[in-house]
Amino acid sequence: MSRYNAKIEIFAKEKTKSIFDSIQIDNKFSAETPTKTTISFDKKITILIDAQELSHLRANLNSTLRLVQTSNDSIESVKI
Repeated sequence: MSRYNAKIEIFAKEKTKSIFDSIQIDNKFSAETPTKTTISFDKKITILIDAQELSHLRANLNSTLRLVQTSNDSIESVKI
């Protein structure tokens, strides 16, 4: 059986740690999914996603990237 995986690296300057904190909490408490998602932080955010099916990988990528975008937008909206 095929395995699919993706690696995403994100660097958002001074917002990177805040974005990481936001998406890490969601990943930690998300319901069981058919994908394995690992999120780490070391000056940049690294997201690793493994799945048995390509459609599951795509769905998780879409959700994760949407969370990153939403976190970034929220931080930008309160910037003074």
